[in-house]
Amino acid sequence: EGAAAGCLQSRDVFSPFAAAMTAAPALLPSSCDVLVVGAGPAGSACAQWLAREGFDVALVDQHNFPRDKVCGDGLIPDAHAALKRLGVYAEVQAAAQRVSHVACIGPRGGRIDVPGSLSVMPRRELDDILCRAAVNAGARLFTPVRFEAPLREGGQVVGARLKQGDTVVEVRARWLVLATGAVPKALLAAEVCERQQPSGVALRGYVKNDAMVGRITAMEVVWHQKLRPGYGWIFPCRDGVFNIGVGLAHSHNKMKDGRRSMQDVNLREVFAAFTECYAPAKALMAGGTLQGELKGAPLRCSLEGARYSEPGLLVTGEAAGSTYAFTGEGIGKAMETGLLAAEALVVGRCRQLDDGAVRADYESRLRALKPRFDLYERANRVNEHPWLADLLIWRAKRSPGIVRRMSGVLDETHNPGNLVTLRGLTKLFLPIR
Repeated sequence: EGAAAGCLQSRDVFSPFAAAMTAAPALLPSSCDVLVVGAGPAGSACAQWLAREGFDVALVDQHNFPRDKVCGDGLIPDAHAALKRLGVYAEVQAAAQRVSHVACIGPRGGRIDVPGSLSVMPRRELDDILCRAAVNAGARLFTPVRFEAPLREGGQVVGARLKQGDTVVEVRARWLVLATGAVPKALLAAEVCERQQPSGVALRGYVKNDAMVGRITAMEVVWHQKLRPGYGWIFPCRDGVFNIGVGLAHSHNKMKDGRRSMQDVNLREVFAAFTECYAPAKALMAGGTLQGELKGAPLRCSLEGARYSEPGLLVTGEAAGSTYAFTGEGIGKAMETGLLAAEALVVGRCRQLDDGAVRADYESRLRALKPRFDLYERANRVNEHPWLADLLIWRAKRSPGIVRRMSGVLDETHNPGNLVTLRGLTKLFLPIR
């Protein structure tokens, strides 16, 4: 997530939306129907949908827009579907780098290109578009505003205490939606955090290297023993800029007492290993210019780590764990869960449901997604055992059917866990069809 500071700032200067964000901040309202905290993909999607339906929505974020966000920036089919629902697909695609394949690259250097509907767009730009769409739909945006704590009356959340500049303001709301991302501070303040430690961690940077344009054209994902139990990636952006990073999906080991401790892994050392063991990464860094710093961020995966709701409050996006464990992809599912929260509130108003029924509806919608997240947890063994990538790539080169199955993982028509189960591995040795 985030954008190369040097190559994107010129666009921000002439953005009317960015100019509005630099003006004196509007005062927070005393009340609204729904207060959405966090204007990333989940929060902006939720706010836009509710505003479309006539809700009085206040959307707050601790940063002015546009702002940087640590991410791989890859948009796969689930993200494209959400962008279409939100009416911003054409705008995003016009500014994004379109990509036709994900390149899966194993420890021995084998490679298979998996086709899909794909694109890459720095989160600095993507989130700006999504946030602006929410405002255009009628949501009121307030930045920079920090979430302090929920307001409670008789066990019910009735709004939030927010900090705007040096002033603490209480905003009352029928519903509070937390879309605050992977950092658990807001979840802890709301007393819905079940696990402070992240599911994973990632480190990424932007490198400008015009010589690599045309040489790296796919979204490259690399497995190697030196990266175990994680992976590396290079995704092409526009204007000769590349997003390069490393991720560790299971960053914290579970202890016997149930607590989790951080693995003894230095991501900067893993990043350095990536640039040594993968020749294109080495060439990219050696001949390019790093745009800004390498930045790290936590990941919350598998719809775990927080309670989804409590009276008057819904948790959505990465705060609810909307990132996939195996791939680290989370943009599409963040928007999807934000839309699920909005839909539950819309249905609740139309049917005049009580608080408990709205919460049950929302939680059932998230639980319907959970089995797929669990399958990605199973598929995560590829990161722990890179030789599985070698095996899968070797077989895929000999079987168009396996490539179709891998493409199906991207567009969510195929079970990712089946590729690396004992049964799935056995199938790799059946006659080629």
